[in-house]
Amino acid sequence: MTTEDTNQPQTTFKRVMLKISGEALMGDQGFGLHPPTVERIAREVQTVQSMGVEVCMVIGGGNIFRGLQGSAQGMERTTADYMGMLATVMNALAMQSALESLGVFTRVISAIPMDQVCEPYIRRRAVRHLEKKRVCIFAAGTGNPYFTTDTAATLRANEMSCEAIFKGTKVDGVYDKDPVKHDDAKRYDRVSYDEVLQKHLGVMDASAIALARDNNLPIIVFSLDEPGGFRGILGGQGTYTTVHG
Repeated sequence: MTTEDTNQPQTTFKRVMLKISGEALMGDQGFGLHPPTVERIAREVQTVQSMGVEVCMVIGGGNIFRGLQGSAQGMERTTADYMGMLATVMNALAMQSALESLGVFTRVISAIPMDQVCEPYIRRRAVRHLEKKRVCIFAAGTGNPYFTTDTAATLRANEMSCEAIFKGTKVDGVYDKDPVKHDDAKRYDRVSYDEVLQKHLGVMDASAIALARDNNLPIIVFSLDEPGGFRGILGGQGTYTTVHG
């Protein structure tokens, strides 16, 4: 056993969902994909998988196109949302490429069938991929307009029997107000689903929080910018917020 293996955090999690925004992939460039950032996140996933954890992923599409913003600018909402779903497929393929360059077997599974680039979503097949230690990246949201990728991540996490959703953000947890704008913002160590909804804390949209609450699925919010953060959080190290019942 190497020194790195000895120092590696231990975890009780067997299967988890990692939810990240599309903006997390664009680095500092403000739009699109930043390959070094995609590779850094892929290495985080590789390290977690090496701990024996089965990993699901959902990535947003806001770095390419966000349906709600398109709708606000006059585009028909359903069309705008479908365009946003296609953006998530592009991000999923980029992450798949980065993971497979690291030797991690990966499947992109789309709620909208497009057989030439990814698999259609079939729950039993997806579960089998996880059992074979493949990372499953779920793309195209739920396949329906008016639902966010937060809701899609919560839905797939429940269907895959994940033990928790790990939401990687730009801050190290859930705050009572924006910590970037307010120096006196208070970070929660633990917060209930109902409190998130009542105080509009912005962890995920209301549909996703309600779905997690109804199925007692914890949401762990942590900073994706901290190197090794995902692995550490899985082992109970570092700073994060747990949303629970």
